[in-house]
Amino acid sequence: MLTINGIDELRTYEGKELGVSAWKTIDQAAIDAFADATGDHQFIHVDPEKAKATPFGGTIAHGLFTISLGPVFSEEIWTMTGIAFALNYGYEKVRFPAPVPVDSKLRMTATLAALTDVAGGVQARVTQTYEIEGGSKPVCVAESVVRFYAAA
Repeated sequence: MLTINGIDELRTYEGKELGVSAWKTIDQAAIDAFADATGDHQFIHVDPEKAKATPFGGTIAHGLFTISLGPVFSEEIWTMTGIAFALNYGYEKVRFPAPVPVDSKLRMTATLAALTDVAGGVQARVTQTYEIEGGSKPVCVAESVVRFYAAA
């Protein structure tokens, strides 16, 4: 895990890859739990028999489930010290170029795309690129926006 100490050190990582998470298997139980939590029970996610008749040949994870793993993967990849606090500010762009079939292994690469000064700290755009093992293209690319506030 990469530990970055303070905003000044964070500036040295602008434009650089921060790291890659471990692989996480996305099984049907996890997909079903996400469906229950969100109320999104569309058959392509939760009905293996009916989903076999789709071009995917089985169930796939919700796109929002994929992106919801960003904080878990980020905590594996990097951490900030020497700040007062961090705040999830949102997302700029999110795309799902490929599906995440059930039982796929998923991981995320984080890259510090840009930093912008804001009152009391900086705003970071972190490109989160999700891939499945053996996939030919990313399954999700998202620009996470995080604000880091300087320690007093």
